[in-house]
Amino acid sequence: MALPNRKDVASELTWDLTPLYPNDKAWAKDLTVLKQLVKDLAADFDGHLTTTAQILSGLTALEKVEQKASLIEHYAFLHQASDMTDPHYDHLLKQAEQTLAFKNAKLAFFDIQVSQNSTAILDEVATKEPRFASVIRHLKAKQKHLLEPKTEAALALLGPTLNAPEKIYTTTRAADMDFEDFVVDKTTYPMSFVLYENTYQYHPNYKVRQKAFESFSKTLKKYQDTVAATYYTQVAKEKTLATLRGFDSVFDYLLADQEVTHEMFDRQIDLILDKLGPVMQKYAKLIGKTHGLKQMNFADLQIDLDPEFAPKVSLNEAPNYIKKAVSLLGDNYAKMVMRSFDERWVDFAVNAGKETGGFETDPYGVHPYILMSWTEELADVYTLIHELGHAGQALLTAQNNSILGSDPSMYLIEAPSTFNELLLTHSLEQSTTDPRMQRFAYTKMLTNTFYHNFVTHLLEAAFQREVYQIIDAGGSFDGAKLCELKQKVLKRFWGDAVVIDERAALTWMRQSHYYMGLYSYTYSAGLTIATQAYLKLVADPKPQVAAWLEFLKLGDQKNPVDAAKVAGVDISTAAPLENTIAFLDETVEKIKALTNQLENN
Repeated sequence: MALPNRKDVASELTWDLTPLYPNDKAWAKDLTVLKQLVKDLAADFDGHLTTTAQILSGLTALEKVEQKASLIEHYAFLHQASDMTDPHYDHLLKQAEQTLAFKNAKLAFFDIQVSQNSTAILDEVATKEPRFASVIRHLKAKQKHLLEPKTEAALALLGPTLNAPEKIYTTTRAADMDFEDFVVDKTTYPMSFVLYENTYQYHPNYKVRQKAFESFSKTLKKYQDTVAATYYTQVAKEKTLATLRGFDSVFDYLLADQEVTHEMFDRQIDLILDKLGPVMQKYAKLIGKTHGLKQMNFADLQIDLDPEFAPKVSLNEAPNYIKKAVSLLGDNYAKMVMRSFDERWVDFAVNAGKETGGFETDPYGVHPYILMSWTEELADVYTLIHELGHAGQALLTAQNNSILGSDPSMYLIEAPSTFNELLLTHSLEQSTTDPRMQRFAYTKMLTNTFYHNFVTHLLEAAFQREVYQIIDAGGSFDGAKLCELKQKVLKRFWGDAVVIDERAALTWMRQSHYYMGLYSYTYSAGLTIATQAYLKLVADPKPQVAAWLEFLKLGDQKNPVDAAKVAGVDISTAAPLENTIAFLDETVEKIKALTNQLENN
């Protein structure tokens, strides 16, 4: 059964993009306005950024440019993401990309000329106007890595081309991959990327699960060399840029903007591989035993321990789950994120051509938007509250920061989202004394929040590290090599608890995170901060709620170590991560104890 076309889905399931622009005509008009703003800024400030007053005026003008650019980009991107097969919005997105490339090229002089000033002048800018302090902090750090103005301008003009690999990958996945329907016990099951990710990998029927994984893997394999070539283009580009900017390693280049050391990156990966691996192996064996499986296959890892108890959640029920969970953060926060339902921030529709997975994005000065596909699984509630965590932070950040300083380090970005997932589990846990429901809440926390962020994305990061080490050494790869690397990482983590076959090895093809630099490991980094802050909140709510809301307001005001301290977490050591893994081990033991209790009753 084919997915409906975008035009055939109910409007209430889609997001409302009119707060960005009422129509394409208004959007196109602003393209012209943005180009003029860019030309004016260049005419006024190119060669005139040598005093504190000039730099402050230039940054104020730059704010206006970036605010306009944010609206233009989001209008085109969000329309295109909801149906990547629509040529009209694909054309609009290309227009937006070209205009933004023009902006970046025309204004390439700005960072270079500002950074050439003395430390005294730069510090005076930050002191006189604190909303620009983060801009100055980053420029001081980037001084030695900026290239000549003409080179920076050329790279900016090439932006759409240099960023093409991600677009090629997501288009291949959403528009070109054709998954075969499959039959189990005379019933035909429709198959798509979204249906596998959102439904079949959780399916309680062993035959359905295995057949779905077989169909899914069969299609992935057909595209493995094309996707590998696309990915190689991405990482080779990053290595070239690292070399151009004077970095010894592509790791140093990609971690520089995050303000994170290579040691912190490696620590996150190695501690989880070595210390969380045995914890999750223990849980995998419990699943296998409970379900009577002779062996645990990769396709079995996402099933519920107690699938008959897993409730379906209609979209009408979702607001109650969300409101109850976030109430711990106070009325103001709850009212803020609950606006998402009435104002249609979220695209819930399941339609052909729609981008898979889920994301949140925040056009500055409007409100956030969230893409997901609602399939009435409890996992959808976790996805929604996760993305609303991003949205809440975006709104509080925009209220307290310039657009030029509104983006926190990537290292921190997943803390607010995963924190909200922990609030949802807490709400489920607190709603009952029934041991079966308590076990359900613990398993949801483990399999939704931590599996997704501490396992899936962390194993992506471990795979990425292998890839970048090859690239740093001057090597290359094809689809078979990437499968080999992925299989090695999976086997290191799962040991003998799970069979890691050739189909499991193909799962490197499932994520677009690989086109976003060193992003995947930050899920576990953010969740480490979130877990420790959450445990503090449960122990002493009032001061920790205040601390957490202050953390959400920070934007880019502080580097990751200092920002985490605002939330009461010291990430300069391994202790928060080790404590989080210990917390997960305790959770698995609670699940085992409750399982024994239920089986013996």
